This record gives sequence, C-alpha cells and structure tokens, in this order.
Amino acid sequence: MVFARGTGESPGVGYFGDAFVDSLRAKIGPKSMGVYGVNYPATADFPTALTGIEDASNHIEHTALTCPNTKMVLGGFSQGAAVMGFVTAAAIPEGAPADTPQPMPPDVANHVAAVVLFGKPSNRFMNQFGQPTIVIGPLYVPKTTELCAPGDPVCSDGGDFAAHNSYVDDGMVDQAATFAASRV
Repeated sequence: MVFARGTGESPGVGYFGDAFVDSLRAKIGPKSMGVYGVNYPATADFPTALTGIEDASNHIEHTALTCPNTKMVLGGFSQGAAVMGFVTAAAIPEGAPADTPQPMPPDVANHVAAVVLFGKPSNRFMNQFGQPTIVIGPLYVPKTTELCAPGDPVCSDGGDFAAHNSYVDDGMVDQAATFAASRV
C-alpha cells in the first residue's frame, strides 16, 4: 500500500489512509501488507506536491523492480489523491512546472493492482489554484476507483465542506477497501 495523505494531515498516511489501511487489512485475509506513507509536505503550498509525486514514483518503481511479485495498491486523499493521480499519468500535464517528474515506465502498471482516490481535486478546483488538471493514465484507468462524497467542494461542484471529511463515516473508505481487496 502506497498512500499519500491530504493537506494538513500528520506525516505517514494520515487519518483517511489509516482508516483505509485498517479496512483493507481486514479484507485481504492471510495476505501480508506493507504500508508506505508518501513523504511530502502536504501543505497549502500546492506546488510542493511535486515532492510527493517524485517520492511516490520512486518508491513504486523501486518496489516493482525489487519485489516483482508484489501487487501494489496506490491511494490518496484530497491533495494526496492529486499526487497519486499525477503519479499514474501517462504524460506530464500541460501547464506543469518544468521540474515535474517524468511519468513512470509503462511496465510499472503491471505491478499495481488498484488505485483508490478519495476526494480527488476536480478540474475546477485545480484551475482555481493555477494547477494542471489530473489525468489518470490509460494503463491505470481500469484499476482506478475515484470516490467523491456528495457535495464535496474539492471533487465536485458542491459547497458542503464537511462532506470533504466524510469518507470514513459515509462508508466510502470501506467501499474502496472492498474494491482494492478484490484486485489483490
């Protein structure tokens, strides 16, 4: 499990990542699961998310190379969902900074079983902050689930800021864990 926390969450996988890890662990039975929290600032200074894209990509590529039989689950919440969205991209998005990490080699996708994105920032949201839009790469689309709580202003046109923090209580974390468990 490689998970990128949301803005302002504590280092590691954050509150939503912890809930997702616990739910997934309960669903995979005797299979073992290692957990890696993407190392990046996760602050409101959104361009620093490039650090997370680089860290996640490096970790995923290293794991694919050194543990070729390992199936990875990638996940993220809010800004972390943006990080993972960019990690799975097939190309550097238009308008991205010059120092944006290159996309992962295509064969890495064979080592990723599932991608789970909670509250992934919408195009509207990204445009508000002058950031490029997030496009999941075609090798990852069939294994990706995007969860957006009704009314969540980060991933939809809603205006219910409380909805952005509802993914555990509304059952979406458990729903995502069921999806990921079915793929590993």
